Order: sequence, then structure tokens, then C-alpha cells
Amino acid sequence: MATRRVLADLTAAYRALSDVDVGIESVGGVDAAGRVVAGEAFDVVILAADAIDKLISGGSVLADSRVDLVRSPVAIAVREGTAPPDVASEDGLLRAVLAATSLGYSTGPSGNALLKLFERWGVADRLRERLVQAPAGVPVAQLVAGGRVELGFQQLSEMLAAPGIRVIGGMPPGCEIVSTFSGGVCTASLHPEAVRALLAFMQSPATAAAKRKHGMEPA
Repeated sequence: MATRRVLADLTAAYRALSDVDVGIESVGGVDAAGRVVAGEAFDVVILAADAIDKLISGGSVLADSRVDLVRSPVAIAVREGTAPPDVASEDGLLRAVLAATSLGYSTGPSGNALLKLFERWGVADRLRERLVQAPAGVPVAQLVAGGRVELGFQQLSEMLAAPGIRVIGGMPPGCEIVSTFSGGVCTASLHPEAVRALLAFMQSPATAAAKRKHGMEPA
């Protein structure tokens, strides 16, 4: 879901450039991987790099086809109109986390990395009752805007256009959480060379501005 807006822009640009029709279906990462493993007739899958590697290991994605597309950082948000805590340093973020009544995080690699950060700080047990994991496909920003969580953590790309929230910064130095999203050719594809051409375009320098527009960096 973190890549859905940038992929919409990139596929529109590719259609105009190549006259090839490309359709993207955006769902939660766990759902996407499961459907590829089940053999649904997809040509390409775009997920976190480690998820692509697992699909390659399982034979669902061609071994030589992984292409890294973007690096996507996690950002921090509060409800619009709320006084933001200071999260510019690791100590400040720790204080903000301990002071928050509820903390929202996502499924997938960014959420797992956040939980590991809490473990590194030695506060995981203290925070356990305050953690709210967004259901698959539901943005953390939605939980923040609705007042269900006080402090939300998710990919910046999912926060940028979300209503009712204020992005107060990225993760501070020493706490950065950055996911690499990659594409791969599904073994079920009947058009592997066309997919490789699409992925080559998505990785090209011509797409850098679109990636940055959506809060990501070229991989």
C-alpha cells in the first residue's frame, strides 16, 4: 500500500511512453504475497525487498528478476490541531513514545522494525498495552485522524496526502526505519520480457522526481 500512489504515477507515465497498458492492484503486502504464492495470474509483484526474496526462494518470482525501485522512510504523525512532541532526537522520541497514551503502527517490515526499536530501548513491555496495529490495508494515518491513536508511525508516502493529521518529522538519527521496495517478475507471467521493460523504466533516472514527490528516494 505504501507504493500505490507512486506506482499510479509511474504506470501512467509508462503507458504514455510505450502505449503498453499496465494495471496495478494495490493491497496489503501479506495479501499480495499470499496471492502470488497461490498462483494467481499476475505478471509483476512489488513488495518490500525481503518479501520479494522470499517469493524468489519459494519459486513464485523469477530468481534473476528482482529490481530495487524506492527507499521509503517511516514518518511520525499526530492528529491535526494537536501540539506536536519533540521528536528531533532519539531521546526526544523516546520521551514522546513513553508519554503517549496510544501508539499506532503498521503491519509489514516498518512495523516490525518499530517494535524492535522499542525492544532495543527496553520499553517494549511498558508499551505493550498502548500499541495499536492498523489492520492490513488500513493506513495508520486513519487511526491518528480518528483519534484512536495519539502518535502514529508509518511510511511517509502513506502520510503525505492523508487528511486530519500532521506529519511532525521522520525518525531521528539513530532510529531511522527505511524500507526498500522492489519488483519482480512472477513465474506465472506470460509476458516476462514486457515486465522486465516496465521494471527497467521504473528504476530509471527519469522516475526520480515522481518518487521524491511521494516521499521516497530512488533505490
